[in-house]
Amino acid sequence: MKKLTTSVLAIVLTSSFVVVNAQNTQGDTLRTQDIREVVVTGALGIKKRQDAVISSNKVLNNQEISNGGNPNIAQALTAKVSGLQINTLDNSVNSSTRIVLRGNRSITGNNTALIIIDGTISTTSIFQQLPPEIIENINVIKGQQGAALYGEKGSNGVIVVTTKRGSKSSKIQFNLTSSVDISSIYKLPLRQSVYGQGIQDTSFDGTDYNGTNWVPYENTSWGPLWSTPGLGGQLLPVGLPQADGSLNMANYGYQKDNIKKFFNNGILTQNGLSMNVGGDDAYAYLSVNRLENQFMVDGDNLKRNTFFFKAGKQLGKFRIDGTFNVIDQNTAQTGGNLYGMLLQTPANVNVKDYRNSGVSGHWTPYATNPYWLRDHFRNNNNTTTFNGIVNLAYEFNKNISLTYTGNLLTTSSVTESYNDQFTPSDAIPWENTGYPLFDGSTIFDFGYTAITSAYNKSMSKSWKYYGDLMLNFNYDLTENLNLKANIGSNLQDAKDDNMAIGGTNLRIPGWYNINNVVNNTPWYNLDNGKSRVRSAAWFANVDLGYKDFLFVNGTFRYEQSSVLSVRPTYTDDYKNQGYSYYSLGASFIPTKAFASFKNDVLNYMKLSASYTRTGNSSNIGVYALDEVGVIPTGYPFGPLVSYRPNRNPVSPDIKPEFNNTFEANLALGFLKDRITLEGSYYNTKTEDLITNATLPTPTGFNAVLDNVGTMRNKGFEVDLGITPFKSADFEWNLNGSYSQYRSEVLSLEGGGDRVIIANAGSGIPASIAAVVGQQMPMIIGTKYQRDPNGNIIVGANGLPVVSSDYEILGKVNPDYILTFGTTVRYKGFTLRAVGDYRTGNSFISASKNLLGFTGLLEKTAEFDRSQGYVIPNSVQLVNGQYVANTTPVGGVGDYQHVMSYFTGAYQDDIAEEFVVDGTALKIREISLSYRFPKNWISNTFVNSVTVGAYARNPFVWYAKSNRNFGDPEVTNTSGNGGGFQAISQYPTARTFGFNINVTF
Repeated sequence: MKKLTTSVLAIVLTSSFVVVNAQNTQGDTLRTQDIREVVVTGALGIKKRQDAVISSNKVLNNQEISNGGNPNIAQALTAKVSGLQINTLDNSVNSSTRIVLRGNRSITGNNTALIIIDGTISTTSIFQQLPPEIIENINVIKGQQGAALYGEKGSNGVIVVTTKRGSKSSKIQFNLTSSVDISSIYKLPLRQSVYGQGIQDTSFDGTDYNGTNWVPYENTSWGPLWSTPGLGGQLLPVGLPQADGSLNMANYGYQKDNIKKFFNNGILTQNGLSMNVGGDDAYAYLSVNRLENQFMVDGDNLKRNTFFFKAGKQLGKFRIDGTFNVIDQNTAQTGGNLYGMLLQTPANVNVKDYRNSGVSGHWTPYATNPYWLRDHFRNNNNTTTFNGIVNLAYEFNKNISLTYTGNLLTTSSVTESYNDQFTPSDAIPWENTGYPLFDGSTIFDFGYTAITSAYNKSMSKSWKYYGDLMLNFNYDLTENLNLKANIGSNLQDAKDDNMAIGGTNLRIPGWYNINNVVNNTPWYNLDNGKSRVRSAAWFANVDLGYKDFLFVNGTFRYEQSSVLSVRPTYTDDYKNQGYSYYSLGASFIPTKAFASFKNDVLNYMKLSASYTRTGNSSNIGVYALDEVGVIPTGYPFGPLVSYRPNRNPVSPDIKPEFNNTFEANLALGFLKDRITLEGSYYNTKTEDLITNATLPTPTGFNAVLDNVGTMRNKGFEVDLGITPFKSADFEWNLNGSYSQYRSEVLSLEGGGDRVIIANAGSGIPASIAAVVGQQMPMIIGTKYQRDPNGNIIVGANGLPVVSSDYEILGKVNPDYILTFGTTVRYKGFTLRAVGDYRTGNSFISASKNLLGFTGLLEKTAEFDRSQGYVIPNSVQLVNGQYVANTTPVGGVGDYQHVMSYFTGAYQDDIAEEFVVDGTALKIREISLSYRFPKNWISNTFVNSVTVGAYARNPFVWYAKSNRNFGDPEVTNTSGNGGGFQAISQYPTARTFGFNINVTF
């Protein structure tokens, strides 16, 4: 795959240079606006020309964001910005993402980018919910210098979102957008196609099939060969008896992707209507949007209504602008582990035959019917978000103005989760099945575990205020020297209130209410509580511009946060230490400074460099420094509760992590910008890393959260743009980027060499960790012991010898990310495509682990199971020498010991087996649109019509070792412990859709 990608890239770039050199650039007939003269919105809403921007950034317009039809704006950014890595956290009906710019700078703190919407701090969740049609542009500020004015919240880069505003025309203009997406399961794990349903169990059929038995209700595939005489191709019973005593029948044979039949085609529709109007001194913009997502799992759906209003008015020297946005979202989805149940399914099972079979009529007693789980384990949520922004400005004179930006963001959420019971009293004995084994029995006689009914309800409310008051100066100090300065203060106040109730055992089935709960969960075991965090900051920004070719920028911010308030025990005196964050940088354009420097080949050059110091205290919890008691259960004895000291305290001397960053950038334009090249290098050293330091047992404490280490994050990015052809009717653009970063833990105090961030699930002996001298994060776990030649060492019983300590197995982040895209325009037609390639990363696959347990993993069928399994390329230590191993696992060469190995030692002891290469080549988007010629609609009230079709994830290639076990980008956490692919996450899907955009 690497050779293929490299070759394709080389051919594209080489041919593009040839075409560019061969084409007569003087024949260009299109006039385009120089992007460097465009004013972009940066930190705190301060606007600058791109020439004056010192930090590395990328501005995307609405067309670039929306051409793939993705309703999730965050996901729509994928492969369009170098240095930006987006991971999917939840690929269910309400998908969510993790947005990281330039890698990790903290072990336990927040590493995700700050989201700014219309000048105020927002959240990734709200960003994802915004309708694409209301976005004017997105400025992705990758460098720390451009985000330094946000203090510690800007330590991970900033995504600045600017929404649309009304036009200057007094004529009301309407815009109608409509799109339909059709999604389907794309990549299911590849399974072995040699052995079928069964295991060593003679209860149903005592026939010995080379060491195993056919068991029609087994959830594993440790059975006879599909080609076994008397079984292969025969119509045989499958599963447990149905309510009428009958058994479903199916051919004993391999069906590829039989579990795919459980999923439907998902249908997502999004319809929006906007209105804008304005004049010389006023404007108004209104948008109403409705999104409905009928997910691929029947019954899972999302409905979202968005109302957005933005208006402004100039009143002499006073100006007022306001933005009001209301998002009301309802989701209903299953709470059961559907995919985990489906993965166990033998390949001969016709999944849809069991959609009405309930629990007792499932195809196996060793798992729960996913159709029953889908209908009886449910999560329902309603979330309403209100966001109000007011911008006030008063111009004292042409040089001095005062501005205020205030934001009130409120979110209320109500979540109900419930599940129905299935206990022995609910199971009706089977009758008239024709099989004595079943008659008079229930599913519980076969080992099924009872399900207890439960109901839980949680309500949360959040209230956030953000306010900037800023005095602005703009002076021409001389004819060639301009000064712009901003001095101001910032206040932030966030309150959260969480309430939860719930319990188990419902008196009346189907009534989901707290009054119907028999066993209430104690309040201290639920998420109940209130919190409040406040911060105050004072800041200054200074810009100097000389002759339009030299720009210098300096920023300073002094910030105090209530999180860092310390109150000595038995006192009410709070002490709060403030911290300073600052930056200094310069930008120089030689092609404007020296006339001889600019020529027909090189038309633009920009050099910039900066030094920045920011901080991060996100890993310090609310009230962490103001010690509170812990409520233990069963203390001092029985059901009593009491209080005890917190055994995992926070050091009272703790301070934020500090990031010290140097960044250098280069931008070049050749042949009238027919070729553009941009490069960026950055080096960040994080001091005072915050994590837990283990304490000696005699202290009575387990660990203390403190500043205990250092870390370095460095990397570079290269962006290339090429326009081989450009004329009035035809234009072809190519673009690509290469980004690479390395986050390395340099030191940890206290003698430790690693910090465990998260443990792998599914019983896999592995963790995600930060390890001194290694990139962060790393996958660590047990691995095979090998001889000097790399052969696996086995014991006398043929079982692998495994390391007792966790060793490094791989790293979570890629070596590099390569993005590529193209746009071809011919008259009204526009064809676009975007893709990327990631390699060098790995992930832990719970799917592979489960497939190994159930005998569906391809590896379990690459040999004759009846003859046992000898570990390939293994050796034994005999008389001090390593010799080739011939001993099968367990010491006996039969089917039983093969099954015992793969369901025991293989899945429980050897984490190395489940670390999968995360290399992936993805075509993210392909879209084709057509804009109607104006003469077609000149005699109508319609101003423009554009129709289009698109595909997302139309083509995806994984590494050879990733047998579609999972999408390497999907992770199970929004924190720093990514790298584990859980079986609760659905497989890769792809989407095809079409849209229409009409203005009138």
